[in-house]
Amino acid sequence: MATFKKIATKEGIAWMVDYYDPQGRRIKKRFKKKAEAEAYLAKVVTSIKEEKYEDIFEKKKAATVTFDELANHYEEIYRQQRSFYNFKKEIIQTLRAAFGPRHLSRITYLDLEKHRNIRKATPTWRREPRSDARVNRELSVLKHMLNKAVEWGMLEISPFKRGGRLMFKENNLSLRFLSEAEIEALLDACPPHLKVIVETALLTGMRKEELLSLKWEQIGHGLIHLIKTKSGNPRHIPISGRLVEIFQKLRHKNQLKSPYVFCDAQGRRFNSVKTSFRTACRKAGVDNFRFHDLRHTFASHLIMRGAGLKPVQELLGHSDIKMTMRYAHLSPGHLQESINLLNTLGARPADPANYEKIKNRN
Repeated sequence: MATFKKIATKEGIAWMVDYYDPQGRRIKKRFKKKAEAEAYLAKVVTSIKEEKYEDIFEKKKAATVTFDELANHYEEIYRQQRSFYNFKKEIIQTLRAAFGPRHLSRITYLDLEKHRNIRKATPTWRREPRSDARVNRELSVLKHMLNKAVEWGMLEISPFKRGGRLMFKENNLSLRFLSEAEIEALLDACPPHLKVIVETALLTGMRKEELLSLKWEQIGHGLIHLIKTKSGNPRHIPISGRLVEIFQKLRHKNQLKSPYVFCDAQGRRFNSVKTSFRTACRKAGVDNFRFHDLRHTFASHLIMRGAGLKPVQELLGHSDIKMTMRYAHLSPGHLQESINLLNTLGARPADPANYEKIKNRN
């Protein structure tokens, strides 16, 4: 909002126009004549309304920069990110199809909202409903791109800032994990190269890329040493007896012809197991299950077998215990232990000895 008012200065009476620029910075300008202040105020109001900032805000909006041009710069700078080829590249292609030739300055908040709804209504290539999480991931990439456009001088203000939150609210408490029967069925349906990867995921809770990029040099002294992790903090996972057997068989089979633990016949690491994993799930009758859900399965079965939340947090590499608390409801005794704290609440039992026994149970 822009206003102007009469003020007293050392030089005499003046008129001040008070407003905020597209970046949210407050600007105050003084004029000796009321007519000049009124004219400037009208210009500010019109510029904000019509989004024509070059004159009034002394900055030139890059009105000719298209989304395709922004995408070219973005891909050049961020193609080194680990997440780029995992999902960003595909999302950018989708965004190019939606906004490619459009000038950045012509992309409105309404366009963003419409795009979100269109993506939500568009089934995946497997003809499954598109989840809120998938749509949110696309919106996050789009938001980051437009924020970088502002930083790079291609855009005055991101259209995301012209309205409320566009992200869908996700239900992060819903976890999909395998039962013991499903685990057995899935392992039976896996081809040999995939079975050892899936088993290792179930025994360690490692993420897919952590598994596929795992090298023999990272294994030593009874631990798997993960240096490059999602959180940026190193993680060290103890190797169970079953996992020792798996690694020994792999070493014997591969004869150390590759630095990678999981590799093909030529010693090349696997870059993706998406197709083979999907096929194995279908054969095993395991529905609505992603590779990442093996990590949930690892954590869930640990908790159900009595593991504490803190050790599970460390094994998963969660920086915040709140992430691990999603599994707390699976603990068989955590609610019972809590409710037992009230055993002695209320009237004292008639038998003092019995009262002491109840107290001791706590």
